[in-house]
Amino acid sequence: MSAPDAMHVWSGADIADAMAQGLGALESDLAREQAVQGIDSLDEVDLHPHLARVLSDHGLGVHREVRYPGARSRRNRAEGRRCDLVLTPDHLPLREPDVAETLFDDPMAVPLDEAYWLEVKTLSQFGETGANAAWSSELLSTISRDVSKLAGDEGIRHGGLLIVLFAASDEVVEHDLGIWQDRCLERGLPISAPWRRRVPLLDRLGNTVCSLSLYGVH
Repeated sequence: MSAPDAMHVWSGADIADAMAQGLGALESDLAREQAVQGIDSLDEVDLHPHLARVLSDHGLGVHREVRYPGARSRRNRAEGRRCDLVLTPDHLPLREPDVAETLFDDPMAVPLDEAYWLEVKTLSQFGETGANAAWSSELLSTISRDVSKLAGDEGIRHGGLLIVLFAASDEVVEHDLGIWQDRCLERGLPISAPWRRRVPLLDRLGNTVCSLSLYGVH
């Protein structure tokens, strides 16, 4: 197999579709099993393997907890900020700059600046103990954390923030994401219009909808 000769064109819509289809199938399986818990019981860390699996099933390489390009100047590989999921086309490996142009360099590996860097934020309006009092503050914290990290790293050309909200209604999602987007624009952060997808939930905790919003970060 020869190395790819053209840069992959990333589609935020396709990525959002894959994740929504995968989470929708998982929720349907749990409903058929009459499971006590649904996908809204998964916390952020627990959700990552499910998203990784559905993206892999759609033909993508999925690399978890990858150091940001801007953190590569640190010699200790354990140091530096990491991205939740980094995607490559066709299950291809991700290039390690440390071994570029050496015998260990994989000619099929995708350069860091051609991969898609995806941060994931998950929030539930209602949990096992009732309403989430930190819902708004946790949502707004992604502005200074995840959006700023992606936008501020010059080595990232293709990036996005996925916000997964488990909420009581579509109206709650629309209202709160509207405030979130306004705050981003006020700070001049380079987000695109989101690719929005919706998965209905069986009401177990008070949440009836899973909203997936993928914002491109330039």
